[in-house]
Amino acid sequence: MAVQPIRLFGDPVLRTPAEPVRDFDKELRKLVADLTETMLDAPGSGLAAPQIGVGLRVFTYHVDDVIGHLINPQLDLSEEEQFGPEGCLSIPGFTFDCRRALRVVAKGHDMHGEPVTVEGSDLLARCVQHETDHLDGVLFVDRLDREARKAALRAIREAEWAGATPPQVRVSPHPTLGRAL
Repeated sequence: MAVQPIRLFGDPVLRTPAEPVRDFDKELRKLVADLTETMLDAPGSGLAAPQIGVGLRVFTYHVDDVIGHLINPQLDLSEEEQFGPEGCLSIPGFTFDCRRALRVVAKGHDMHGEPVTVEGSDLLARCVQHETDHLDGVLFVDRLDREARKAALRAIREAEWAGATPPQVRVSPHPTLGRAL
C-alpha cells in the first residue's frame, strides 16, 4: 500500500471516462489499498481511481466510520433531492452547494469480484454519486447552476495550486460537513 499523489483540477484524466474493471486480481487489490490509504491520508470521504491517475471504475469511501469500496458501480437514485456543500480532493480548498439525489442504491463488485450493494442517504448518497461522477469524467462543479459554476471556475483558476502537477502539491483537508469529499 502507498499514498499516491492526487490529480488536480485541469488534469485530463479527471475528464476521461474510466474503463470497467475486468480483472479482479492482485493489481486491483493493490489499487483498492492505495486508494483507501490515499483517501484516509488526505483525509477525504471518498476517492476515485482517476483521481490518482488510474482510468478504472473503482472508488473508495469513508462515511460515518464505514470504509468501503465499489467497483463498476451502477446507481439507482431517488427522485427526492438534497442541496448542500460539497468539495473534492482534486479541487482543494473549495466547497460549493450542489444538488444531488437524497438516497442511492449502488450495485457493483468488491475487489474479489463478489456482488456488493451499497445503500445510503445524505452524506453517503452524496459521496457515492460524487465518486461515480469521477468515473464518468464529471466533476461536481459541472453540477452547479450556470452562475454558481462560472463563479466557482473563476475562483478555482485563481487558486495558488491551479496548474500545478501532483508532485508539487500536497492536498490538504477542507470543510465539507467536517470532511473533504
